[in-house]
Amino acid sequence: MKQNQPKPLLSSIIFIPQHNMKPTNLNTKLLLLHKQTLPSPLLSHHRLCLLFFLIFFTLLFTITLFTTTIFFSTTPTTTPPTTTSPLSPSVTKALLHYASITNITTTTTTTTTKPMSHDELHAITTILLKTQNPNFLIFGLTHESLLWHALNHNGRTVFIDENEYLISNFESSNAGFEAYDVQFTTKVSDYPNLLSHAKARSREECKPVQNLLFSECKLGINDLPNHIYQVPWDVILVDGPRGYFPAAPGRMSAIFTAAVLAKSKKTGTGGKTMTHVFVHDFGREVERVFSNEFLCEENLVQKVDLLGHFVIESESDDNGKSSVFCRNSSSLLSSSKEPVWDFRQSVK
Repeated sequence: MKQNQPKPLLSSIIFIPQHNMKPTNLNTKLLLLHKQTLPSPLLSHHRLCLLFFLIFFTLLFTITLFTTTIFFSTTPTTTPPTTTSPLSPSVTKALLHYASITNITTTTTTTTTKPMSHDELHAITTILLKTQNPNFLIFGLTHESLLWHALNHNGRTVFIDENEYLISNFESSNAGFEAYDVQFTTKVSDYPNLLSHAKARSREECKPVQNLLFSECKLGINDLPNHIYQVPWDVILVDGPRGYFPAAPGRMSAIFTAAVLAKSKKTGTGGKTMTHVFVHDFGREVERVFSNEFLCEENLVQKVDLLGHFVIESESDDNGKSSVFCRNSSSLLSSSKEPVWDFRQSVK
């Protein structure tokens, strides 16, 4: 008898007795039901292992992603160190220069030239910033020389001064500066004769449109490097040479030369036909008389403190036919009542 044998676990099998079925058929059906509901122990083990690894790697990936996100969100962004300053060297040097000055006197430039006022600096700076890549010519090494070079870092800046030693020292102390020394043969005390000569020779060597390199006009500066006369200057500043006593060179030649460079400017196709000319110490008599005669009073667009601002239009297309600088001459020598020049007043 088989009554003492343990019964098989078939909890999911529903047995429906059939009275007309043969024993062999009954055993066959029972066997089929057993194969469908009872999985193989080996197959179940593999599935469990696969499920375990899937859960494990899912958790591992989640934890890694979470910790990485926290790390990058809490770590400050750093930029790799660079060896260059965010400011250009000229700007940096200019800032250091002006930050180190405790009074208005400077020993690195012409000590007789007073620093410009804020409004004067602003007037010149405005034009420089409005002009695209300007060519900037400056007569005189002054307190503001480093500033002009720094502000015009996208253009070309050239300095001209009477002092050869000062030019050499300035260039050696400031790499990248372009500066030239020039020997002025004029004197402040000779200004009436120089003006008369220029007016009398206005159709010849002292005409408005010419190549100054070959000029024989007493007021023309013709000993600069050749390429200086070929540059279409957009802005010219006359802040030198000295002009505060009778034996000083004065700025007569500088003003005349600035006027000729502006009138003779080669613009080319689509070029800039206008030149901005600034004259500092415009309150002094020599500067005022020669500016009115050669830069022309009708071209004076602004006067700020001791700074006169003229805008000159090129006449190079006339091929040198023009023989006058101004439509209406208003110099002191053209007046019937010529005032007596007091040198003490011109120093102020």
